Amino acid sequence: MSDNWYLYLVRTAGDALYTGISTDVERRFAEHQAGAPRGARSLRGKGPLSLVYQGHAGDRRRASRLEWHIKRWPRSRKDALIRGEIDLAQLP
Repeated sequence: MSDNWYLYLVRTAGDALYTGISTDVERRFAEHQAGAPRGARSLRGKGPLSLVYQGHAGDRRRASRLEWHIKRWPRSRKDALIRGEIDLAQLP
């Protein structure tokens, strides 16, 4: 079981934040930038995109759990994560 999963946040041109997980953030971000067919539907047509955060999340189970929780966070808390005020490693 791989523990090389990362959580990342992408900012859209409209200043929205998208949260995702991947074992290869650079590849996944390139897919998002390219759009169809592999990029996330919710990001299509919302560029230019910028990768604003990436952090090691452990195994896929923990990465998925972190993604689920962070997607429900208020914008202010996501911004604090991006600024480094919240340490991903300290989250359950």
